[in-house]
Amino acid sequence: MVPVACSVVRRHRREIGDGVNTILVVDDEYLIADILGFALEDEGYLVEKASNGRKALDALKEKRVDLVITDYMMPVLNGEELLQAIREELELADLPVILMSGAQASQGRACPGKFAAVFDKPFDMDRMIATVRELLGT
Repeated sequence: MVPVACSVVRRHRREIGDGVNTILVVDDEYLIADILGFALEDEGYLVEKASNGRKALDALKEKRVDLVITDYMMPVLNGEELLQAIREELELADLPVILMSGAQASQGRACPGKFAAVFDKPFDMDRMIATVRELLGT
């Protein structure tokens, strides 16, 4: 299947699908991933989780994902490397990616437009949910 066709299929699946957006949460701190995941599920989103960037890329190949929320500091691939790998995939090039980080959030802010949003840990859950809604148009 050619990349353009993949984009059309992806868009079509969103339009005729169940209407539920899927969010991939990527963090090696399981407690943070679980708390964020539960909060997003409470808002009606489907949540997939990955503990590092490599596992996130594997999940993106297998599942339709509408938005990624990733930590920066992780083993295997950090958040910036994950974003770069996502942008290299034509069918994922426009996928919104939110960065959350305790110490490296400033690196995400250093290049405006690189990430759809950047959050310092600890972050305000209501603000995170509002940003997710805005990015997904829900």
